[in-house]
Amino acid sequence: MGLSQYSTITSLSNEEINVEMVKIEKEIFDLRFKKATRQNYKLHELKNKKRKLAQLKTFARTLLDKEHK
Repeated sequence: MGLSQYSTITSLSNEEINVEMVKIEKEIFDLRFKKATRQNYKLHELKNKKRKLAQLKTFARTLLDKEHK
């Protein structure tokens, strides 16, 4: 799994962004839970998921700002 491109995020609708954000937040929670219980997990996946969540939140915020102007 590679890092997602920002151009793929820009093609999503508001509803798709919200669904994707919830999915990523759940995956981050699961990875943190694995870390806390000392199960095997891939550390780079946690970093990539957090980065993708930040990209989604940033893009969602820019869409919201554009709608209010």
